[in-house]
Amino acid sequence: MKSFVVACVAAVVIAVGAAFVLDQLQRSAEAAYSTTGARV
Repeated sequence: MKSFVVACVAAVVIAVGAAFVLDQLQRSAEAAYSTTGARV
């Protein structure tokens, strides 16, 4: 039972960490497609 609780806590910590990292790395559509021929 203890290992199951530890695994659940680890999964939550990994998910929150991944969400934070991906939120920091995300670019807006205007920044991603900012070329001379693109209309956004």
